[in-house]
Amino acid sequence: MNRRSLLATGAVLALLPGAALAHGPTRQKITLTAEVSADPAEVWAIIGNFQDMGWHPAVVSQEGQGGNDIDATRSLYLSDAGREGPRIEEVLYKYSAENMSYSYRITDVAVEVLPVTNYSSHLTVTPRDGGGSVVEWRGAFYRGYPNNDPPPELNDEAAIAAVSAVYQAGLDALVETFGAPAS
Repeated sequence: MNRRSLLATGAVLALLPGAALAHGPTRQKITLTAEVSADPAEVWAIIGNFQDMGWHPAVVSQEGQGGNDIDATRSLYLSDAGREGPRIEEVLYKYSAENMSYSYRITDVAVEVLPVTNYSSHLTVTPRDGGGSVVEWRGAFYRGYPNNDPPPELNDEAAIAAVSAVYQAGLDALVETFGAPAS
């Protein structure tokens, strides 16, 4: 190997440790569930309408278009300030009344409201062994800061905590509405 080749090889090897550290964020995934005493059809009647998320305590008001059709949209307002306050814009990309399931993604949200990017979510109701229902809410997303060295409020832990809190609040509201099943 000549001197020029050795220098080139050394330069490439010197860059490798930095390249390994230069990766961006990884996609985070969470799944939370709640068991309720109501039959799946009763639960689905409340949460199965993409245009009505009034069952979630964080949603003060909402508006949308397209019903439960693919590409339907909704705007969720999280304060009395309406369009001027914090809001989340979402689009429906999968819907099955038969399977009591729908999938949607966020198209617009300020990272100060929810510290995530590239967020998608799935909500499903299934029968519970012994009666009642299981509501599963799962999501996949990237942290709110797409580059390396995110500030604490936009890192992976903040994104996971924020989405988990949203899901838990909604699931807790469903347990309050329908009751927990007897053990």
